[in-house]
Amino acid sequence: MRSDLRRTSATTLAAAVATALLLGTAGTPAQAADAPAPSPVSIGPAVTDDQQRGIFHVAAWTDVPGVTVTKVAVTIRKGDTVVAEIPSLPEYSWVKGRFGLTSADPLKLTEDGGTLPALGRYSLDVTATDSQGNTGTRTDAGTLDFTLKPQLEFGLSTPGWDDRTTVPSGTLTGVQPGSGDLVPITGRSVDIRRITPEAGPVQSAVTTETGAFTGQAYTVARPGDDFRVAFAEESEEVHGSVAYTHTLYSVRPHTVSVQATADRVRVLPGQQAVVTGRMTDPQNGGTPLAGQQVQVGPSWYSTLMSGFAKTVTTDADGRFTATIPALPGLRVDSWAAVPVDPYQSFGTAVGGRLVMPQEARIILGSRVLTNEGKVTATGTLRATYDAEAYFDEPLYLEVSPDGRTGWRRIALSTASNYYATTMTAASRGGYYRFRHPETDVFAGTTSAVFRLARTEARVIGLNAGPEPVAKGGTLTTTATLQHYTGGAWRAYGNGAVALQFLAKGSTTWRNVATGRSASTGKVTLKAKATVDGSWRIRYWGDATHFHAPVAAPDYVDVR
Repeated sequence: MRSDLRRTSATTLAAAVATALLLGTAGTPAQAADAPAPSPVSIGPAVTDDQQRGIFHVAAWTDVPGVTVTKVAVTIRKGDTVVAEIPSLPEYSWVKGRFGLTSADPLKLTEDGGTLPALGRYSLDVTATDSQGNTGTRTDAGTLDFTLKPQLEFGLSTPGWDDRTTVPSGTLTGVQPGSGDLVPITGRSVDIRRITPEAGPVQSAVTTETGAFTGQAYTVARPGDDFRVAFAEESEEVHGSVAYTHTLYSVRPHTVSVQATADRVRVLPGQQAVVTGRMTDPQNGGTPLAGQQVQVGPSWYSTLMSGFAKTVTTDADGRFTATIPALPGLRVDSWAAVPVDPYQSFGTAVGGRLVMPQEARIILGSRVLTNEGKVTATGTLRATYDAEAYFDEPLYLEVSPDGRTGWRRIALSTASNYYATTMTAASRGGYYRFRHPETDVFAGTTSAVFRLARTEARVIGLNAGPEPVAKGGTLTTTATLQHYTGGAWRAYGNGAVALQFLAKGSTTWRNVATGRSASTGKVTLKAKATVDGSWRIRYWGDATHFHAPVAAPDYVDVR
């Protein structure tokens, strides 16, 4: 720059500063150049729909009260090249202020009748206009992810008895944006791996022109093995990752013949059942199959309890033997034999009936022997190990003269091991117990023995007099009260007795006097006689004595 120009510039600048200071001194404010006011219209990010990559949505709004966004336009470009324009995006009816394309009108490739020339990612510039004519523009509001979304189909070949190899295969395709067509993704590597029973190395398979791929064979495959296939890519054509796990279920089993029996159908505590059988090959002339493993054990509703089963191996003649012991607390209704080799089938179920009655106990409750000669006792049947309730099990009440022999049943009922059972029977005392007979549910069991006793009593020598008696006169009735003790009938003193009268032609006895026996057992009771009738003395028992049998009454005329 020339020196004169530098001087001119400096002079001009100095003059301008002086003028500004002068104006400021004069109180006149300095005016800056007018700046454009910010637009009240705001625009959010534009987001591609991942399920249908031919559509996207964007939010646009204004904070001015009473003003709404009326139009949203979009420019789609690749770099600086505009490839498509959308003059007006529709507003979603279900979300106010959100605008976007719908699945009914997506963007498509030109080959599908659309406007986009190729797969890829495109920039989205968005311009929004409000109801007052204000506009706002957001450049690079988002990226349209117009790429293939990968998906996989995957399966395994079926292995068999003679060839236990499985080969994974499948197809890799991509969902095309806009049209939704499935197109093959070719020349890509797909990762394949067996993940159970133990993880193996990853192998790669390359897709063909149709998107198909075939992996290497896996030997010694077993039902339940899991295989996983995975693919991921981030390019202008394909974007995304996909993985799929497939479990080997189907195999081609070899059907063999197994004949087996158990030596008993009921296994009590301390016992065991012995199962014997033989395996042959019907597809090879019925020859015995040696060295084959069989699992034998208890079952419930024909389902083998594998945790309690034993694995045995057939001998040179195809024979095998297994024992099944009593298993306390288990509900068992059968036994079963199943092959260990998953490529082997018995054709039909092998098994039979087998029950294991569980150990049980009986808990005594209340017990009483009444003076009327009735025993009432309560007991609860309980499984020793199983808390689950069982119903309709037989339960007996039995009596014995000495508590050791001669037991006989005097009452029976059906019981559960959830509720107490009460039984009543006529009895004159003795040794008692509850007994549960052996059933398919419980082994036989008895309660503790308990004794209930009362003393027998009787009234003898009944006499009423005088006979005849004058009407209104005093009648005296005598008798002797005895009880059976020490092996003989002896006098029973201080026993409460009653004098009863039955008028001629009546059927109802009524008490007319009460008293107690003397120490000698002698009973003397008096009453006035007014009409003809019968007289008797009753003893009703007490806490330790039964009722005395009814003695023959004495009939007295009244004159």
